[in-house]
Amino acid sequence: MATLPLEKMKELERRFAEVEARMGEGPAPEVYVKLAAEYSELQPVVGKIRAYTAAVDELAGLKSMLADPATERDMRDLAEMELPDVQERIDVLEKDLLIALLPKDAADEKSAILEIRAGTGGNEAALFAGDLFRMYERYASSRGWKVEVLSESEGEAGGYKEIIAEISGRGVFSRLKFESGVHRVQRVPVTESQGRIHTSAATVAVLPEAEEIDIEIKPEDIRIDTMRSSGAGGQHVNTTDSAVRITHIPTGIVVTSSEKSQHQNRARALQVLRSRLFDIERQKAESARSADRRSQVGSGDRSERIRTYNFPQGRLTDHRINLTLYSLDRIIEGELDEVIDALITDHQAAQLARLGENA
Repeated sequence: MATLPLEKMKELERRFAEVEARMGEGPAPEVYVKLAAEYSELQPVVGKIRAYTAAVDELAGLKSMLADPATERDMRDLAEMELPDVQERIDVLEKDLLIALLPKDAADEKSAILEIRAGTGGNEAALFAGDLFRMYERYASSRGWKVEVLSESEGEAGGYKEIIAEISGRGVFSRLKFESGVHRVQRVPVTESQGRIHTSAATVAVLPEAEEIDIEIKPEDIRIDTMRSSGAGGQHVNTTDSAVRITHIPTGIVVTSSEKSQHQNRARALQVLRSRLFDIERQKAESARSADRRSQVGSGDRSERIRTYNFPQGRLTDHRINLTLYSLDRIIEGELDEVIDALITDHQAAQLARLGENA
């Protein structure tokens, strides 16, 4: 295991004390808000550092007591009894601290844009895309996150050819970022009369939601077209030219939104475009930082097959970490924590291994 970066720990304690002191001086409201945000980020880490330091001091005291010939027999026996417990506490705190001090993904605390597209498999793929969206929607609800559909294109037999949604809440991206990739399903479609198992797929992309300060979109870099919205027919057809298509000329990215309000469509399309451009910038920066990023929990490549949902066997397999769970019925209902926690743990283990190599 990697050794603790003691200098970094001291620097964090020093900065925490500095932020605490500045908050007590009654700074301007906008300065106070920034300081308070940094304080809340540092507080749990500094709490672990202080607990670890106290435990190390306690262990040193016990060892000193045992090494002193003048220590009375009763005190020596007590110290020998306490020694394993303190050592165990230090080991746990050391592991917690290593994880707390790992380099943070700057986008982790952000909300996210979720994009799901039906892949191979026709109507069955669209139905599966719908199942995936409902799975994420239920998971979001269980964590108190808000889900808002930005655009959708329904499949002929139900489900979605494509659906894009905003999932708002603290830390959404940190929990969902490993969901990007190709999700494969194996099951007997409702339209299958012979009972044969079919394989279909859907692609999931999870992008950190970008704010205007993250990505600036120059007016001359985009072309905005308005067009007639297409509805499902009857009273739902929107006959005004309210749908918006935005083309980002430098990258060729095209985003559309076709709700009833043209103003809202423009805002939503720009929101999705900004997140896609932000994701491209993140991927470039990540690739520059780490040539072996594919050895992490997948590469985030949208073409990479990451998971199989086998309904006849009630089995979910995540191919990146060789995880197999026979609780598909619960997972598809939104109980995703076991899968996501395993992915995060594997990612942290890879980071710790690299820290150890560089130590």
